[in-house]
Amino acid sequence: MTIPFNQYWQLTKPRVVALIVFTAIIGMFLAVPGLPPWRALVFGSLGIWLAAASAAAINHLLDQRIDALMARTSHRPLPTGSLNATQVLLFAVALGTLSMLLLALCVNLLCALLTFASLIGYAIIYTGFLKRATPQNIVIGGAAGAAPPVLGWVAVTGHVHAYALLLFLIIFIWTPPHFWALAIFRREDYARAMIPMLPVTHGVQYTRWQILFYTVLLVLVTLLPWIAGMSGMFYLGGAAVLGAGFLYYAIRLMKPPSEMFAMQVFSYSIWYLMALFAFLLIDHWLLPVSDAAMSLQKVA
Repeated sequence: MTIPFNQYWQLTKPRVVALIVFTAIIGMFLAVPGLPPWRALVFGSLGIWLAAASAAAINHLLDQRIDALMARTSHRPLPTGSLNATQVLLFAVALGTLSMLLLALCVNLLCALLTFASLIGYAIIYTGFLKRATPQNIVIGGAAGAAPPVLGWVAVTGHVHAYALLLFLIIFIWTPPHFWALAIFRREDYARAMIPMLPVTHGVQYTRWQILFYTVLLVLVTLLPWIAGMSGMFYLGGAAVLGAGFLYYAIRLMKPPSEMFAMQVFSYSIWYLMALFAFLLIDHWLLPVSDAAMSLQKVA
C-alpha cells in the first residue's frame, strides 16, 4: 500500500507553519546576546514545528465539512477523500505527542506546557468553537497564533520575558488585518459555509475600517521594541518603512482598484511580518553584545 506522503504534508499547512517557526526562531535569537544554545535551537524549533503541524492537522479534521464547501479548501485531503478522519486524527496525535516529548525532555517543561496550550488554543478553542461562534473569532483566537516568539524565547531561557510579550503583542495585533483581508476576498465562501467572519456578518466596508484601525494600532505597537530599549534605530527605520507600506495598503483598500486588491493586502501582510522580524534580528546583531546583555538584564 502506497503511503500518501504528499497528502499528509498538506495536512501540516507547511507555508503557515513555516512562518510560525520563523517567528519562534527569531524569538530564540533575540533572547540571548549571542547565539542561542544549539540544543534549544534545534529541538525547540523541531518541537514547535511538530506542535504547529499537529494543530494544523486537527484544523483539517474539525473543518472538513466547511472545507468541502469552500473553493479555497475543497482540494484538501479530507474533502477529496485522499485521507480519512481516522488517518488524520492518528497523524495529529502522533505529531503532538512527539512534540511534547521533545520539548519536555530536550528543551524545558515550561516551553512544552506553553506550546501545548497554544496547540489547544488554535486547534480546539479557535477551530472548534470561536471560528463558528463570533465574528471576533480571529481577534480572540489570534492569541494562539501570536505565541511562537514567546515559545522560542522560553525554549532558550526557561522563562517568559517582557520583550517576548512585545513580540506576542505585535503578532496579536497583526493577525486581524492580515486575515480579514483574505476574508474580504473569500467572503462568499465563508457565507456558504456559514462561518461568521467579519465581512459576512458586518459587511465589507465595516471590515475595511477595522483593517485600517488595526493597521494604525499595529504601526504604533511596532514602535514599542524601540521605546522599551529592546531594539535600536535600524529596527525603528525598518518598522517605519514597513508600517508606511501597510498603511498605504489599508487606506487604498477603503476604495480598492479591484476585487483582487484585498489579496494584495493579504500578501503584503505576510511579507511585512517576515521583514519586521528580520529587522528585529539584524538590529539585535548590530548592537554590541555588552549593550544587548545589559538591556536584557534591565527587564529580566
